[in-house]
Amino acid sequence: MLPTNFLIGMGFVGAILMFTRFASLGRKLVIAAVLLLIICGLSPLGNLLLYPLEQRFPPWEAGSAAPPDGIIVLGASIEADLSVAHGTPVVRSSPDRLIAAAALAHRYPKARVVFSGGSAKLISNDAREADFAGTIFESLGIDKSRLIMERASRNTQENAEFSKALLAPKEGERWLLVTSAFHMPRSVGLFRKAGFAVEPYPVDWRVGKRGDVLSFTNVALDGLGRVDMAVREWMGLVAYRATGKIDDLLPGPASK
Repeated sequence: MLPTNFLIGMGFVGAILMFTRFASLGRKLVIAAVLLLIICGLSPLGNLLLYPLEQRFPPWEAGSAAPPDGIIVLGASIEADLSVAHGTPVVRSSPDRLIAAAALAHRYPKARVVFSGGSAKLISNDAREADFAGTIFESLGIDKSRLIMERASRNTQENAEFSKALLAPKEGERWLLVTSAFHMPRSVGLFRKAGFAVEPYPVDWRVGKRGDVLSFTNVALDGLGRVDMAVREWMGLVAYRATGKIDDLLPGPASK
């Protein structure tokens, strides 16, 4: 259902129909698919959809409170199948999650570091992100004794639920949640629903400041990627809200 897949499918169906008695409809579908792909790929549409997600939570500030007890970093950075194939961690997207978590671990040497990520595939296999995350953190200077790998989760809801069950957070503990800025509203909503109080540490921004929102792009794949990413996230928020898995359509900072 992502826009790129949908529009390619529309164009394909239209091309087939052009050889049938529905040729007129086929031409219209092909033209519509091409025009919409151009809009998604080159216009500011992706920026407009991502910006409210990314700006929902401000950058984390340490303040004067006690240092965090732990750092939770969500998966979706490591390509597990490729990592298995090559016998080494392969990071294909959102590397900021891993880098930021490692930097925080060095800044707070007593904090535990938790990586939550299994496999999102419908047909499960033995390739899990968490099996390779530890190697990455150790290569970045994080001692193995501080690392906790959660490898069973398949989605963000399970990230929250399984992390809570694994860590059993105590009253008064401070846990930072590291994930991409556009993914933070849904993640925080799910952690709140699971009863796990976390402090958002957004990273991996895809849009700049307000003045950049209306910028066009000259690389269509970048624009299409932002539109797909944003639509997927908004669909997740709507679906989770409709099914009661989060309490707000667009979770935001906790009221003080």
